[in-house]
Amino acid sequence: MPRLVVVSNRVADPRKTAAGGLAVALADVLNNTGGLWFGWSGKIVEPSAGGRADEGELRTQQAGPVKLVTLDLSREDHDAYYVGYSNGVLWPVFHYRLDLADFDAGYIAGYRRVNQLFARKLQPLLRDDDIIWVHDYHLIPLAAELRALGCTQRIGFFLHIPLPPPLILAAIPGHDWLIRALFAYDLVGFQSEADHGHFCRYIEAEARAQNLGEGRWRAFNRTIQAGAFPIGMDVEEFNALASAPDGLEMYERMRREYSRRKLLVGVDRLDYSKGLPQRLQAFRELLQRYPETHNSATLVQIASPSREDVGAYTDILHELESLCGSINGNYGELEWMPVRYIHRTVARSRLPGLYRASRVALVTPLRDGMNLVAKEFVASQDPQDPGVLVLSRFAGAAEQLKEALLVNPYDVEATANAIHLALQMPVEERRARHQALMANIREYDVHWWCDSFLDSLVKAQAEETGTPWLRL
Repeated sequence: MPRLVVVSNRVADPRKTAAGGLAVALADVLNNTGGLWFGWSGKIVEPSAGGRADEGELRTQQAGPVKLVTLDLSREDHDAYYVGYSNGVLWPVFHYRLDLADFDAGYIAGYRRVNQLFARKLQPLLRDDDIIWVHDYHLIPLAAELRALGCTQRIGFFLHIPLPPPLILAAIPGHDWLIRALFAYDLVGFQSEADHGHFCRYIEAEARAQNLGEGRWRAFNRTIQAGAFPIGMDVEEFNALASAPDGLEMYERMRREYSRRKLLVGVDRLDYSKGLPQRLQAFRELLQRYPETHNSATLVQIASPSREDVGAYTDILHELESLCGSINGNYGELEWMPVRYIHRTVARSRLPGLYRASRVALVTPLRDGMNLVAKEFVASQDPQDPGVLVLSRFAGAAEQLKEALLVNPYDVEATANAIHLALQMPVEERRARHQALMANIREYDVHWWCDSFLDSLVKAQAEETGTPWLRL
């Protein structure tokens, strides 16, 4: 059986439930194949006096049958590759925010250097029949660097964040090199059909790629497969969290504290892509337009800290604090505060209880690759008395979760009206919507995502080289 090798910016122990996300998704296949997970250790090595920091030795940890291998980065490499290019250029552009991208700082050299470092350190660890799965925007050029070292293994890439339309993508200096690097992969996966469509239009217009049909494209003397593979969640794992002590305790506490209120919830990282100011403005509009929501509707907004050393994040933090203070000052009563704003991380084990106690979830990013909060909220609900999901049409999840109330987060008034509709929705309609949403979440869960991507990767490479199919 071929071994799965996962490469991502950060590495997580798949045995730990708290790791969530990618670790939960890949745990089974990594365990079954005795896999390897490779990435940055999260540690920064400061330079010694008068010199550049050493790359550092590889760190290896055994997590059951899975080998976790990490390496340190120098301060210079971290600042250029991670802070500078990945999060100062690619993140804002891929989220359609050209105004926040720092194109002029020359970070691209550090980005390429670290991808070369990853390739040099990973290549000696590889077996000839490994299947390599590279994750996210930090590592777009990694396959090209591995190919340059002679690697012929099957390599797939999955982009967890959105891909913008061709004209926005073309604003990146060196965009042609970046997209050409994707042709070193055998399979390139995206969160949504919209993102996949942006990629196809770009390579057709800019790279003159030949459309071979069925998601296959030919350019730069290589054939690749591209498609949409929307990531799902592990419904059973999340339901187990809901039944665990932390989840039950949170549910009971919230039910007691808000027995006379209608609870709305938002759970996000503090990021300009999440539409948090627009969400609070819509909530303020709700209170202004619908007086019956006073002393009733309460929004619990969790905004976990994220990259707060970057100016754009400091700005949004101050804006949120100002908005929350203004709403509470203008509408609050001694016995009721409309907004409870929490600027810290809440343990994942407690979230199912919070979701289940809430009548409405507000998942209203300005742009998002998927947004699993939307799916987690649906999975947490009581089927007999479910809450309502208010979902941005600009989240990747909107392509699948069509029974949610879809909104344009830029339209504050319309979003306020949708929230009011959600608060007033009769139980029969809530049940019907929830049943349809749950059917989709169960069918296209995290195991479907993992299996469908890896099956497509094996097939794509087999079509390119003529080698027999191998299945994990």
